[in-house]
Amino acid sequence: MKLICIGRNYTDHIEELENEKPSDPVVFMKPDTAILLKKQPFFIPDFSEDIHYEVEILVKIKKVGKHIDRKFAHKYYDEIGLGIDFTARDLQSKLKSKGLPWEKAKAFDGAAVIGNWMSKENFPDINDINFHLQKNGETVQKGNTRFMLWKVDELIEYVSKYFTLKIGDVIFTGTPAGVGAVKTNDNLSGYIEENKMFSIKVK
Repeated sequence: MKLICIGRNYTDHIEELENEKPSDPVVFMKPDTAILLKKQPFFIPDFSEDIHYEVEILVKIKKVGKHIDRKFAHKYYDEIGLGIDFTARDLQSKLKSKGLPWEKAKAFDGAAVIGNWMSKENFPDINDINFHLQKNGETVQKGNTRFMLWKVDELIEYVSKYFTLKIGDVIFTGTPAGVGAVKTNDNLSGYIEENKMFSIKVK
């Protein structure tokens, strides 16, 4: 399986990090070794002093596809989830300033939280899903998929031009504003509507 991640998909987050609004989706990858194992804490790596959480709606691909037309994209997934794209912000800034790839800042071991999955049939409209992240019981990020620059089906169409999508692949669809640093002993809990999708401890 592969993790396909979308950057800069919410205007408020683009503005938050003072990035330029892209003309096409920003795509990067995480290996399966980046997945944080279930019931395991997230350990802050020793190569960063500024690890940020980024909560995101996830989509799990259920069949193989290439060059998928947008109008057929809905047939390629039936589960929606929530996760975190952990980012070593200090390392990412250094790499970006040199025009280098982000992988060391985005794809390190444990950098991808994948929570529980829900059937998309639970949602009247995939493009109107509320989600939020709590840190130590306080809401620090919240978003709604209607504010995505590129909606789920558009992302599947776009990504499948470049990469064959395979069963079990996961698309991280981007994060809204409110990203911030984690510290040792923080507790992070993610919700879709009022459903708790994950809860992790930071060490």
